[in-house]
Amino acid sequence: MTETEDETTDAGAVELDLPELTLVVLIGASGSGKSTFAARHFSPTQVLSSDRCRAMVADDPGDQDATADAFDVLHHIAGKRLAAGRVTVVDATNVREHARQSLIRLAREHDVLPVAVVLDLPERVCLRRNAERAGAPDPGVVRSQRRELRRSLKGLRKEGFRRVHVLRQESEVDSVALRWTRLFNNRRADTGPFDVIGDVHGCRAELETLLDKLGYRLRRDEAGRAVDAEHPAGRRAILLGDLVDRGPDSAGVLRLAMGMAESGNALAVIGNHEHKLVRALDGRKVRISDALRGTLDQLAEQGEDFRRRARDFCDGLTAHYVLDGGDLVVAHAGLPERYHGRASGRVRAFAMYGDTTGETDELGLPVRYPWAKEYRGRAMVLYGHTPVPEAEWVNNTMCLDTGCVFGGELTALRYPERDTVSVPAERTYSEPARPLRPDTPDDREAEARDNSPERTPRREPGTLDLGDVTGRRVVRTRHHGRVTIGAEQSAAALEVLSRFAVDPRVLPYLPPTMAPCTTVTEGQLLEHPERAFADYRRQGVRELVCQEKHMGSRAVVLLCRDARTARERFGTATDPTGTPGTVYTRTGRAFFDTATSETLLAGFRRAVERVGLWDELDTDWLLLDTELLPWNAKAAGLIGDHYAATATAAESALAGALRGLREAGRRGLDVAELEDRFGAKHADAERFRSAYREYCHPVSGTEGMRFAPFQLLASEGRTYHGTDHEWHLATADRLAEAEPTLFRVTRRRSVDLDDAESVAAATRWWEELTAEGGEGMVVKPRTAASRGPDGLVQPGVKVRGREYLRLVYGPEYTEPDNLERLRKRSLGRKRSLALREHGLGLEALDRLAEREPLWRLHECVSAVLALESDPVDPRL
Repeated sequence: MTETEDETTDAGAVELDLPELTLVVLIGASGSGKSTFAARHFSPTQVLSSDRCRAMVADDPGDQDATADAFDVLHHIAGKRLAAGRVTVVDATNVREHARQSLIRLAREHDVLPVAVVLDLPERVCLRRNAERAGAPDPGVVRSQRRELRRSLKGLRKEGFRRVHVLRQESEVDSVALRWTRLFNNRRADTGPFDVIGDVHGCRAELETLLDKLGYRLRRDEAGRAVDAEHPAGRRAILLGDLVDRGPDSAGVLRLAMGMAESGNALAVIGNHEHKLVRALDGRKVRISDALRGTLDQLAEQGEDFRRRARDFCDGLTAHYVLDGGDLVVAHAGLPERYHGRASGRVRAFAMYGDTTGETDELGLPVRYPWAKEYRGRAMVLYGHTPVPEAEWVNNTMCLDTGCVFGGELTALRYPERDTVSVPAERTYSEPARPLRPDTPDDREAEARDNSPERTPRREPGTLDLGDVTGRRVVRTRHHGRVTIGAEQSAAALEVLSRFAVDPRVLPYLPPTMAPCTTVTEGQLLEHPERAFADYRRQGVRELVCQEKHMGSRAVVLLCRDARTARERFGTATDPTGTPGTVYTRTGRAFFDTATSETLLAGFRRAVERVGLWDELDTDWLLLDTELLPWNAKAAGLIGDHYAATATAAESALAGALRGLREAGRRGLDVAELEDRFGAKHADAERFRSAYREYCHPVSGTEGMRFAPFQLLASEGRTYHGTDHEWHLATADRLAEAEPTLFRVTRRRSVDLDDAESVAAATRWWEELTAEGGEGMVVKPRTAASRGPDGLVQPGVKVRGREYLRLVYGPEYTEPDNLERLRKRSLGRKRSLALREHGLGLEALDRLAEREPLWRLHECVSAVLALESDPVDPRL
């Protein structure tokens, strides 16, 4: 069966149907017009010419001695294009079978459809054209090529070409119009929503119950039989194959499935049982099992017309679908990423039957190849085929065959919501060869043996692989699209992760960097709230939250309710005590030693218990974004070695210079201007010291340390980036009230950009904060995942005060010349970095809440760390 369907027609022309993904092999003698045809109908990048390849390797397109090397180049480039899913056209004579066979093998290797376009023009036309061009072969060669071509024409389909188009007259060639046909499996434009249903196996009653539970309205015929089901919200069902066999009413299941498919309320893919049923109905050789015999008997009872309809329906089913822009793939037995959207016998066979390791178990059953354990693709893959006790996520794939016919459940997954809905089997209709759920010690031992690494080459969800975080990578995020990571960036991230970071199992997220607001262009300030408000106005955001910016150290806190949660949810320890959580920096390093962490985390747990957050959020763990205060709690060395040393050196040197200048003045020298200048420098140095002292307070052990939480990032099964920042801060206020010696409240103001008084009040508040010695404020949209017309907006911009910026740009940055120079600072790279890191962070949180495997989380975490290695002005 050819898995293509027609899309458009172009009346009045000779139409050539070409699959949207294909290897087009042009066949014809020299002078038949292949190159002209290719240039007319395909882009230059799609066409691979043998003459061009000869020129590349030998500087002469007619050098026949270079033919072998030229075709090596041609095949290599063609292979790369086909691997990338790009239409490829081979412009060569291809009149000999061995030349065509190498191209057919290439198409099969990449699971694309080979199509032959034969230009069988009269000999006189070819000879006339060759006579008009230099370097053409002599007439004897052309006649030989045409003889080879004529001998091959009838056998081209048998050679493996899926379609053969033959053009015999110049008028036909001149009037050709290409019609690109969409592969049956390509439903990328179909975005759902869907309800994807696992193997039914003749369990009609359970299918009707599940559809009803999902909200579908069943339609019945005069005999009371279900013949269609429609969802009032426009949802559609996707049936994952194996509709028939083993159960009590395969005919009833087919009747309902056919009705839903015909009305557009359902899609279905073919399963191995439908494939065998079609072969049996066609009288072909197939082993008639008891299950298949039961289905054949049921169909016979329905009459010849129903039997024929059922046969045609099953035979017309596609092996797999690619849906929702490539984000969802459905196939009966699942499908590795390399087969998504491809069309070949190999792809169809895998989609129906899966693959095995070549081994058999103690029951004589084949050991399934665990492709899902190795899957790392972008698309969610939903499948069935092999019954499992319950549907679970494995590397963004899920098996929905929960053994209804064996007394288990019939399960559906709601897409894009990712919720599973199940109904129990009314009874056990068939006994499985292997128990669906291990009930005895022997059964459990057998299951453990089947799942052992020695038995099958599987990848556990918690296993990390070096290949996940090295080399050039593209991370796909749902909030900010594709984020590209360079090989050098990956290497830098790996260095930090492997040498300095906390246990990767408790490192699910890294926060993004933050850019400042647009620079003020005049006056004595570099940053001002009005610039931040204008930035968000341009992005289409009208409601903001302004938060007090704490001068401390960014701290991410993973808090577990108890040791059991830490072990079972994060696997952080094998000893009985477990680990209650961790506190780490924005680059993934541990903030404290184990004893200090446990003391601080105990305080976190007390506060969470007192305010009832565990029960309120129905979770046993929390991930929080906080600021650790005071600054010197973890930056004492930096302050002493850098800031204090700078202030001391400046004050000492400038004080000495001032004494010398004053002495010179007393002696009658004209040094008044110099004295004023150095006096201003000395005053700037004193302001510099005062600036950092504002953020330093006595700390003894954990006494004096305080955390300012400002965002709840995630909990079990939930993220909070769609929740108003006011809710986050109100939750933090409750923690501060419960444990005031550990937590500090974050002051804030809400701003409506359409309300001038609201804007003015926020500006006055910033002025008061900075006048008191505060660092400034962070301006944020109402939610962390806010979007504007151009996509994701900045998660926050900082607006820092005049005095605080001395710590960033130096004591004398306020001098007019220095200010003018700093106004030219470029923010584009920093803002781009902040958005990419923010998108990666949101993706990591989504994956964490969805319980995706550890390597999927660390794909995002390592990417954030990799981006941090980019050389960006650290003062921003």
